[in-house]
Amino acid sequence: MSIINILFGVGLLFFGRKAFWLFVAGAGFVAGLSLTNRLFEGPDWVGVTVGLVIGLLAALLAIAVQRFAIGLAGFMIGGYIALQVLPALNLESGWATVLAFIIGGVIGIIMVGMFLGWALISLSSLAGAALIVNALNLDSGLDILIFIILVVVGVVFQARDLRGGRRRTSKR
Repeated sequence: MSIINILFGVGLLFFGRKAFWLFVAGAGFVAGLSLTNRLFEGPDWVGVTVGLVIGLLAALLAIAVQRFAIGLAGFMIGGYIALQVLPALNLESGWATVLAFIIGGVIGIIMVGMFLGWALISLSSLAGAALIVNALNLDSGLDILIFIILVVVGVVFQARDLRGGRRRTSKR
């Protein structure tokens, strides 16, 4: 399971904006995996299976209905990021989990709507870094430092392409 999280994490970290279908698939995977593992106790393969199914369906939807899928991905990644904050606030009960996911999801949709390119870069970098750090099981403190470094690397890498695209179109 760790290797899957790392692979999705790296893909999201570096290519989340450019390959929007990967962003949407990754968003579906991490949201499905996180929600399943937090709400239902059972074997790990159940969460991975649910995550993969949701990710596959989200990717197919992304190809068919781009705008809606990007909004859906914003919702799922916003919800996933909110779930990552819950332990720090000691709010890991069932309803708090669902409410945090919905609130985070709405914030994700708003970000995607207002700042599509930057939202995809930010959300995919945050989600990719979170997947990688969670898979590595690092010591407390070190995980935060690695997370911040990965987010910065992902944002800088993806933003370079965004700025490069603007320069090319402005010269025409």
